[in-house]
Amino acid sequence: MSELDDNPKGFSNPTGFSSAWIAAIVVGVLAGLGGLIWCYTLGSRLSVQETALADAKQQNVKLASDLRETDARLRVATEELGSSLGITQKQMDARAQDILNREEADSKRLESAQKQTAQQVNNVSNEVSSVKTDVGGVKSDLGKTQSDLATTISQLTSMRGDLDGHSSLIARNHDELELLKHKGDRNYYEFSLAKGQKKPVGTVSLQLKKADAKRSKFTLVVYSDDKQYEKKDRNLNEPLQFYSGKEPLLFEIVVNSVGAKNGQITGYLATPKNAPTPPNVQ
Repeated sequence: MSELDDNPKGFSNPTGFSSAWIAAIVVGVLAGLGGLIWCYTLGSRLSVQETALADAKQQNVKLASDLRETDARLRVATEELGSSLGITQKQMDARAQDILNREEADSKRLESAQKQTAQQVNNVSNEVSSVKTDVGGVKSDLGKTQSDLATTISQLTSMRGDLDGHSSLIARNHDELELLKHKGDRNYYEFSLAKGQKKPVGTVSLQLKKADAKRSKFTLVVYSDDKQYEKKDRNLNEPLQFYSGKEPLLFEIVVNSVGAKNGQITGYLATPKNAPTPPNVQ
């Protein structure tokens, strides 16, 4: 074929390249330009990232330096505090352990004390129960004693005195006198007198002038309120009555025995509860 056949439209191609080849070259050039642009953009972004990374590294270095400085300051402050307190960490630990040991010991002592207290409370409760039982028994015994006392007192002899016909209960011996004392309505003063002896009894004085053991008789002189009363040839267990005091109160003497060998008499003086008492008697 001739050159005219290869260029039917009449365009000239001085270089001798075909259109397809030219197009391929253009595409390649454009692709190369695009690659260069993309590489430039990527490089720019990479540079920014490297800058940021470098800044971050610098910040990390600064933070690490600040942290080391803070740790150092903290160590110095801790050492200064320990030094100012005069103790070391080991001593502080030892003291803390000692406090814990004391608390544990106190807790054990408290637990032991609580157990002992509970035991004591239990013992006291048992003792109280026992005491209640004993009190019940005592009350029963007291009631029986009071009943026996009332029965015994009712059996005491009532005698008419030698003054104005007054009658009263008398005691014929020491045991019966104790019963009268328990009755509690009079004061009683026991006495013993030898023949010719004069002695104070209560707020009066008594003198034995004569005693006859065989006949169970005696003669007694009573000294009261600057007066004297002679009770002549009186019998045992006979109430001898007289009045005494600023406001006259009825006093009574009872002689229970006359000694056969020495003529000594024993007996008691009974006075009203409101009568004066001698200074040495409460």
